[in-house]
Amino acid sequence: MPTAFPGFRRTHATRRRRKFTGFPKLLHRSIHPKSLRHSILLIRGTELRHPTRKVDKTSPSTYSASRQSGMFVTAIIVLAVSVLVVQAYQKIQPPPPKICGSPNGPPVTSPRIKLSDGRYLAYRERGVPKENSKYKIILVHGLDNSKDMILVASQELIEELGIYFLSFDRAGYGESDPNPKRSVKSEAFDIQELADQLQLGDTFYVLGYSMGGYPIWGCLKYIPHRLAGAALVAPVVNYWWPSFPSNLSREVFKKQFLRDQWSLRVAHNLPQLLYWWLTQKWFPSSSLIEGNPEISSTNDKAIIEKMSEIPTPHQNKVRQQGLFESLHRDLMVGFGTWEFDPMHLTNPLPHTSSSVHIWQGYEDRIVPAQLQRYVSSRLPWIQYHEVPDGGHLILYDTGIFDSILRALLH
Repeated sequence: MPTAFPGFRRTHATRRRRKFTGFPKLLHRSIHPKSLRHSILLIRGTELRHPTRKVDKTSPSTYSASRQSGMFVTAIIVLAVSVLVVQAYQKIQPPPPKICGSPNGPPVTSPRIKLSDGRYLAYRERGVPKENSKYKIILVHGLDNSKDMILVASQELIEELGIYFLSFDRAGYGESDPNPKRSVKSEAFDIQELADQLQLGDTFYVLGYSMGGYPIWGCLKYIPHRLAGAALVAPVVNYWWPSFPSNLSREVFKKQFLRDQWSLRVAHNLPQLLYWWLTQKWFPSSSLIEGNPEISSTNDKAIIEKMSEIPTPHQNKVRQQGLFESLHRDLMVGFGTWEFDPMHLTNPLPHTSSSVHIWQGYEDRIVPAQLQRYVSSRLPWIQYHEVPDGGHLILYDTGIFDSILRALLH
């Protein structure tokens, strides 16, 4: 039988050419079959006559070049990974706070006290003069607020009862220095130092609203002997308090907006990533911080509209030292792991006529009334007041605020 191409003997390579299937069909369509077979035979014939020379790995020059090439590739990979790690670290690290009174920080415009650890705490006094007062109440503001929180108590009641109010910027808010070690306990002792330096006496009243509720729990735990009475208004509830039945806390938690569920999970489980989570733009984060109107009840919206008519010239100072040391750290402490379980507390005022109160709006979409009821049921020494049509902003209803004061001071 003649060979496929003149001048070539049938060899072992040519006998196997029909088994070659390594080229895609595209090549077979674009190249003439005879030309393709000719090229393959030429290549294989050349390989038979001149086999490929193997690299001598024992040769010093060849081995050195190969090793240098491998080291270079490794160095490039290490450098790329290092750059990515540095960029990721920078993303999750909050910027340093702009401390009031520092060269690059906001000015100090309010009276302040110096605490034992060297931090400064800004405060504001309202109501009747301290020396003429019958009752002294320390007000503890909530998330994204300050010592300049709107006070809607009626002037007639303030004068009738002789109430002196002392409010302060919690650590990192307004003009108070940040506290990187802020905790439920540290907030309680800030309150005690403030009371001592302003000479409020052996005992005083405390009233905390929303996120300002956890410092009141701290007072009930760590300085109960200094309290004449306490009121918690729509106080923060930590879903991870150990005494909550898991099915109850899980059920209520899932009623929160999905974005808020994730924010609280990060605050509790991965606080070191909270700054990144609350500042990234890929996914929605906290409804509270972003001001999502869907978290407001019908009554809350009416109160917000009414409050919008009240001038708030100091609102721009609330976050002036940075979001992380004010709002973000508040979430980390409030929803972190506490040093104690509030539902294990005993009556802090057993031998006095003083009392502890919780006020909660039934329609509150931020702090669930269902969990608040459970807390109160476990602590029978707390007087629980539920406002049927109240939302989260019950403190800013004049009638309700007056009722809170009368019940606290009875």
